[in-house]
Amino acid sequence: MTAPTHDPLTLSLSVNGETHDVRVPARKLLSDVLRDDLGLTGTHVGCEHGVCGACTVLIDGRPARACLTFAAQMEGHEVTTVEAMGRPDALSALQQALHEEHGLQCGFCTPGIVVTFEHYLRENPDPTAEEVRDVLSGNLCRCTGYQNIVAAVLKAAARMRGEAA
Repeated sequence: MTAPTHDPLTLSLSVNGETHDVRVPARKLLSDVLRDDLGLTGTHVGCEHGVCGACTVLIDGRPARACLTFAAQMEGHEVTTVEAMGRPDALSALQQALHEEHGLQCGFCTPGIVVTFEHYLRENPDPTAEEVRDVLSGNLCRCTGYQNIVAAVLKAAARMRGEAA
């Protein structure tokens, strides 16, 4: 019987529209590659079990937990992190609404919430508060009590539809 190999892999990863060649162990998590190898520290690691949502990224446009995904699985896929969603001088509608509605406090959960709802609002531009709460149930926040996050998402949705919020 041959022992399994633990040699590093050379991967070509597409992250935020840029190609990155990295050499990593086969079992290295996407969250660790993003943070440690690519310096994209907006993807936070909270529970490391996929429960808290802090590590949410988009894989081929769909939300996924980076702490449950091996980087080696990402060759041929596009990974989008919170760093691709707005800039300090040009916040997205959602980021601006979170700021205005005080939908964040410590900020640890914020990247996962932003990634989750940037995707959700593209597919569901007119959600109800109940629908927002249902989607938000996949992201844990220990600071806000969630109400301001719900208000911010609804405000962002209205703005994205071109309505006054």
